[in-house]
Amino acid sequence: MNTEELRQKDAAGLEAEIKSLQKAHFNLRMQKATQQLNNTATLGDTRRAIARAKTILAEKQRAAAK
Repeated sequence: MNTEELRQKDAAGLEAEIKSLQKAHFNLRMQKATQQLNNTATLGDTRRAIARAKTILAEKQRAAAK
């Protein structure tokens, strides 16, 4: 999901997206531990997607506080 799509979501939508990304990241880590993961680059991609969503959520919360 790119930043434009994330910026269109509200805070609850962003939190749900973060939760689903964290669950996906956990599943990828378990696949890596059991040596079932072929493309390990997806771990970094999901980690960056989580950080991107958290950053946008923090920006929205700061803007709402002002």
